[in-house]
Amino acid sequence: MTLGPGPLVIASVAYLGVLFLVAYAAERGRISPRITQHPLTYALALGVYATSWSYFGSVGYAARHGFRYLGIYLGLTLACLLAPVLWRPLLRLTRELQLTSLADLLAFRYPGQVTGTAVTLFALAGSLPYLALQIRAVVESARLLSPAAAPALVGPGFCGVLIVFSLLFGARHPAPRERHEGLMLAIAFESGVKLLALLIVAGWCVVSVFGGLGGLNDWLTLHPEAVEALQRPARDASWAPLLVLSTIAAFLTPRQYHVAFTEAPERDGLATVAWAFPLLMLLINAAVPVLLWSGEALGLPWPADFHVLSVPITKGAPLLALIAFLGGVSAASAMVIVTTLALAPMCLTHLVLPLGTTRGRDDLYGWLLWARRVLIAAIILAGYGFYRLLNARATGLVDLGLVSFVATAQFAPGVLGLLMWPKATRAGLLAGLLAGGATWALTLLAPLWEPPSLVAWTNQVSVNLGFSAEEPWGFATFTSLALNSLCFVAVSLVTRQSVEEKEAARVCTRQAPGLAKGSVAASSPDEFRRQLEPVLGAQVAAAEVDRAREALELSPDERRPAELRRLRDGVERNLSGLIGPVLARLAVGEALRLDPGARTALADQLRFVEERLRDARDMRGPLRELEVVRRYLYRILEDLPLGVCAMGPDGEVVIWNAALEALSGVPMDSARGVPLARLPEPWGPLFAELARAPGGDDEVRVTVGGKQRLLRLHRSRLAPSDDASGGETGITFLVEDWTERKAVDARLAHQDRLASLGRVAAGVAHEIGNPLTAIASISQNLKYELEDPEAVRERVGLILQQCRRIDTIVRALVGFGHSGTVGGESRPFTRVAVGPLLAEAAQLARLSRKARDVACTHQSPDGLDVRGDAQRLEQVLVNLLTNAIDASPAGSRVELLAEASGDQVRIQVEDRGHGIAPELSQRIFEPFFTTKQPGEGTGLGLTLVEGIVREHGGTLRIEARHDGGTRVTLSLPRADVLKQEASA
Repeated sequence: MTLGPGPLVIASVAYLGVLFLVAYAAERGRISPRITQHPLTYALALGVYATSWSYFGSVGYAARHGFRYLGIYLGLTLACLLAPVLWRPLLRLTRELQLTSLADLLAFRYPGQVTGTAVTLFALAGSLPYLALQIRAVVESARLLSPAAAPALVGPGFCGVLIVFSLLFGARHPAPRERHEGLMLAIAFESGVKLLALLIVAGWCVVSVFGGLGGLNDWLTLHPEAVEALQRPARDASWAPLLVLSTIAAFLTPRQYHVAFTEAPERDGLATVAWAFPLLMLLINAAVPVLLWSGEALGLPWPADFHVLSVPITKGAPLLALIAFLGGVSAASAMVIVTTLALAPMCLTHLVLPLGTTRGRDDLYGWLLWARRVLIAAIILAGYGFYRLLNARATGLVDLGLVSFVATAQFAPGVLGLLMWPKATRAGLLAGLLAGGATWALTLLAPLWEPPSLVAWTNQVSVNLGFSAEEPWGFATFTSLALNSLCFVAVSLVTRQSVEEKEAARVCTRQAPGLAKGSVAASSPDEFRRQLEPVLGAQVAAAEVDRAREALELSPDERRPAELRRLRDGVERNLSGLIGPVLARLAVGEALRLDPGARTALADQLRFVEERLRDARDMRGPLRELEVVRRYLYRILEDLPLGVCAMGPDGEVVIWNAALEALSGVPMDSARGVPLARLPEPWGPLFAELARAPGGDDEVRVTVGGKQRLLRLHRSRLAPSDDASGGETGITFLVEDWTERKAVDARLAHQDRLASLGRVAAGVAHEIGNPLTAIASISQNLKYELEDPEAVRERVGLILQQCRRIDTIVRALVGFGHSGTVGGESRPFTRVAVGPLLAEAAQLARLSRKARDVACTHQSPDGLDVRGDAQRLEQVLVNLLTNAIDASPAGSRVELLAEASGDQVRIQVEDRGHGIAPELSQRIFEPFFTTKQPGEGTGLGLTLVEGIVREHGGTLRIEARHDGGTRVTLSLPRADVLKQEASA
């Protein structure tokens, strides 16, 4: 029973109409992105791997080679298991670099127009047999169902419909970098259709032909030769060639590469693909034995390739046969559509655009879109032409498909070298392709037309090497890949890589970029646009620069060299997705030239390493441990309360941590990669001056956010690197905000002075009372001596003397009690005479009540000076003298002595007290530690004393005297020595 051409045409058009609706709904947003970008949709779209080979040809292949037909399933399963080391790195490269085809990928890694051209021509030649296979499968299946269907109409009609569908939903965007969600959903839908059709037909065969599973088991028991026919070839022949070919084809055929990488959704779906894709192929292949045994049980005269159609027709089930036919149309159309969409951009980028007809066109986007559409139609028609040229006696569908698989396998050495061998060269790739391609053409392509004089000797060599004469592709696989790999490795070892090849190898193998890349000569995004206009046209130049700038989140007035370099790379990546990596590199290299004298910013390398480690979620072993340590150290750096700024050898900021961001108000992302001198005020000039200064530390006052801040700056020059240059590797700055600390120190010092005043308050009354009593007595007696002028003058002189004494005491107290700092700002250092300083400190110390019973002497040679703040030094001495007096017994003496000791002035305070216990000697400088009774001391005196002495560049030492008591030695730099060093 057969069908007329009418039902076939109507069913086919209706089915393709459903595909149109699915794709249209997805393109218009009628279908949720959760479906179009779901990993299962991605896995089903990869089911385009199951073409007419799997749908029709696997049954015929099983009839001749038994269970070895499962090699196509096992190979793709192995490819999925290798996804972390093969698919994921390729997916990363295609996304980061916008490489839309296998030719783009190889042309990027092995730079040169000849690479892209050679790969494109070979991919096109290798795909034509597979395109012809799909057309042949549709034509022959239509003839089987409807003998009246003319092949001269079925083939062109099928190709015409596919051209229309491809143009409508596969060439909607001017750049192939854009994802076609509608098309991918339609391809995923087709995978479901062909799987469902095969399972329905297989289930129907079990029931209709064998009467159920029990009947099938009984038939196999009666015909053990049916099972043996499947097992014997699987035992006797090698599985290796088909496993190798199917593993490579699973991700390197043009259609698989396009779906797996170019059309991959943003959501990472490889984990789902790793099990869903093999499961889909397993279910498709599970129907093959049932269909084969059904045809054998019915003794059908038609080729086993088409048992999925002939069994329903023989059993009088035309509707089921029509469903099976639509499944075959689905398998063939999906392959043709996706393959042409993958090949058209390759041909446009590497065959048409290098002719230079598009330079400076304002309508470049539209021209590229229409050129791609023309190429899509031309490739489909070329596949039909190849089908017409095939000999009618050509072998089975699978054997024809294996011709294309062997061609695809020639790309494997280059791709493996791209991922794993940085030393591979372009010359090696081309030599390997030439050797492998010539072998493929001689052993597989030429025999399609059977010229005996050309291929007879290859068949003899194949048999002599142990390969089956019935499987020429086994010999072709071994020979072509061996010669390809040998030439690839040998030529790569004897040739030298260019600079472009080395840089591309570093990118592909995830090594850090070299330091000799240079910086962009253009100074702004607007200058980028103007320089690109002569090459790309005004519209494309503006659009691509804006696209790259927005993707990098850069402002239109960006000026930082590192960010402009990133913008240049972003423009090149965008153009790579539009016109291919070779022309993109040429266009950007011509318009956006690099300064060859500049070195790549170290900040770029650090950013690269951070991104690489952040993205490497599957790290194991030492690399994972290294990342744990890196993150720990980075966290320490970020959490430091000190601001950290590191400058690389190129003079640009490498590190700008969170504390410095909070202090300065300059965001981390805005500071990194910026030359030090171009940081916002006051930070740029501040760091630049500190970098040039001979010293390493400085204390400055700056205005930040309208407020005065006191900063302590530390500079450290990093040690020379171990490389050949041995040059300086950069400078690190530490920034401490001392504003609050200085203010607190000033308040504490003032409180300590007030506490000291409190301790001498009682003595003040006594000291002032004595001169007041003298003044009162003299005044009372003065009235009796008015007649004696000399006596009056003498008495008035005594009164004035006592008043000056009171004034001196009051001024000393007021001056000592007054705060010497305002807001933490110290008074400038001046030259301070040591003798008067000791005298005034001794006088103040004598005012305390305890000092009435303790003698206080001072001694200092004339002309002894130090440089500092007189008031703060006086506070130091008063504090030390007060402590000494408090510790001394009544009737004893406290001595204050000063002497020159080399370039130092040494001041000693000695008492005759009980001394300091050894166990307390380490704690006396701790804040709030005191040996006095509660209410007699704050415990801050010696802490403040030590801080003041340290600020003056001096030292403080406390020790016990051998004859009892304590000696405090204060050493300060001499003023005349400092002056001599400054003048020198």
